Amino acid sequence: MNNFLELKNVTKSFKTEKTIKVLSNLSQNFDKGKIYSLMGPSGSGKSTLLNLISLIDRPSGGSIKFNKFQVNFNEPEKNDIFRSQKIGIVYQQNNLLPDFTALENIYLASLAVNNNKDLAISNAEKLLKKIGLIRRADHFPSQLSGGETQRVAIARAIINDPEIILADEPTGSLDMETAKEIFDLLNKQKKSDRLIIFATHNRFFAEKADCLLEMRDGSIKSSNV
Repeated sequence: MNNFLELKNVTKSFKTEKTIKVLSNLSQNFDKGKIYSLMGPSGSGKSTLLNLISLIDRPSGGSIKFNKFQVNFNEPEKNDIFRSQKIGIVYQQNNLLPDFTALENIYLASLAVNNNKDLAISNAEKLLKKIGLIRRADHFPSQLSGGETQRVAIARAIINDPEIILADEPTGSLDMETAKEIFDLLNKQKKSDRLIIFATHNRFFAEKADCLLEMRDGSIKSSNV
């Protein structure tokens, strides 16, 4: 589907003692069936852009549209429902709940969409088997390695079969060998009816995406789209 996600003249500023512009009139279209990488130095706006696409944050100006869903940032409850049903998020530091096991971290994400606990647990167990961690189902995040926690984070992100996966530096805190394994797992989530966008500092991974977007000073300076 062409132009599944449309960003038009998106700006984002933060006000402290002075106004800091993070994104500047950014326009970009994203298609399903593709993996996009956002590459750029710290402060270039990668994480801010992902936060806006995930509807966690709101832009200072411009518009965001998913297919026929024009986002209204004055309707937070509606946007929360859209996010829980349509968007899976993977963070650099995994963001797992420390007092819950790997299995619980995954199936709790499913309950936000479908309040069927038995089904949620069953689906979470299937995902743990798929990522090779079923034997670690009852382990807490502190008992898992960095690579294992990121595998759990990816499983949590995909348990609701989202149309969009957003990953913010998912391999940034891992050694290269483990990072390659995590990237391969993320890459396997690609399908024709799904959009994947990930941010990275690493050109090696950025260039493995279908489309590479280079960010600098709050805008996309170049792309191979």
